[in-house]
Amino acid sequence: MTFTIPAFQKRLANSPSFVVPVFAALVAFLTYSCMYAFRKPYTSATFDGITAFGINYKILLVVAQTIGYTLSKFLGIKVIAEMKQQRRAVAIIGLIGFAWLMLLFFGLVPRPYNIVFLFLNGIPLGLIWGLVYSYIEGRRATEFMGAVLAVSFIFSSGLVKSVGKWLVVDIHISEFWMPFFAGLIFIVPIIILVFLLEQIPPPTAQDIELRTVRLPMTAQQRKDFVMSFLPGILMLVVTYVMLSVMRDFRDNFGADIWKEAGFGKSPEIFTTTEIPTSILVLIMMSLVMLIKDNFKALVVNHAMVIVGFGLALVSTFLFSIQAIGAIPWMICNGLGLYMGYVPFNVMMFERMIASFKRPANVGFLMYISDSFAYLGSIVILFYKEFGQHNISWIRFFTLMIYIVCSTGITFTVFSQIYFNRKKHLTS
Repeated sequence: MTFTIPAFQKRLANSPSFVVPVFAALVAFLTYSCMYAFRKPYTSATFDGITAFGINYKILLVVAQTIGYTLSKFLGIKVIAEMKQQRRAVAIIGLIGFAWLMLLFFGLVPRPYNIVFLFLNGIPLGLIWGLVYSYIEGRRATEFMGAVLAVSFIFSSGLVKSVGKWLVVDIHISEFWMPFFAGLIFIVPIIILVFLLEQIPPPTAQDIELRTVRLPMTAQQRKDFVMSFLPGILMLVVTYVMLSVMRDFRDNFGADIWKEAGFGKSPEIFTTTEIPTSILVLIMMSLVMLIKDNFKALVVNHAMVIVGFGLALVSTFLFSIQAIGAIPWMICNGLGLYMGYVPFNVMMFERMIASFKRPANVGFLMYISDSFAYLGSIVILFYKEFGQHNISWIRFFTLMIYIVCSTGITFTVFSQIYFNRKKHLTS
């Protein structure tokens, strides 16, 4: 089923060259930002003093949703790789609707039995990124559009947590009903935005020539592609797992970190720190679009990941010796984290496919990476609860940054060496 208005789509296609990328970037950004309203608002709550089965209740919530989200990523390896274009819009609306319904049951069912509904809430939401990204991949301006989309990870997380904290602190909605009402605010906008996604014109002939055609992949095609680049893909996946573990912990327990830092009653703190990060990352990602040579851009992507890890390391050290405060530390570690995380979600696999001219799609590679990344997040959550239960959130996060960034830098360097040799052999 398609919701395209041919006359409007044709008018967009015939507009000046900058119009389609700007339109597509804005609509993709807003669509994915709205998705976060069905996934992340509950993390702005702390659920103080609540336990279930002898375990911190919030950790159980995060683990439950993350398990559902991880399952979704494994399903997405097949589902997103094979998704037909005409099914995308209905799939997005259906998945969001189911996730919202689960938030209704989360409010209705008493704890701890409501935990299961956050698990069910996570299953559909893990597929949304691949569906949204499929509208913009394989184009000359994919870096720009993807960068804007990826900034939604930063901006929307802060936005919906501020909305969630506002609903609890100012509107006095309970922490259990807050996620449902946060979703209510965004349900109509996301329906409108999915309709607008359908109006994005398909890639042009020049797009296809420069970036390689992007098609659904059969099981055999997926196997052949992975085996052709197995060492490089493994190193990239390990690096992405490191980034995702750090990003997911920071995202899910930011409220707890801020509370320990003395900002527990400040709903605006999430947007205060994430907006500067969003703007800086967007500028850096957009500049990479100016690099026409796909392999040179792949090299630059690796360099950005390494620099990002380094920034997070240095800022954390300075915070540890009290040379900087909590706000600049969170801005800097957020910037460093997303300097690495965003290239993977925007450019790394995009430029890899284009560099080696192998028919594929980014969604397939991202869902391989995401599935293992969220498994890593689950392991970290259990380790925090059962192995380091008494350590503070800030202390645990700083130790995580030291380990994750050191490991990430090592694997990124080896990944670049592998792709350099691979390019030399295929030239």
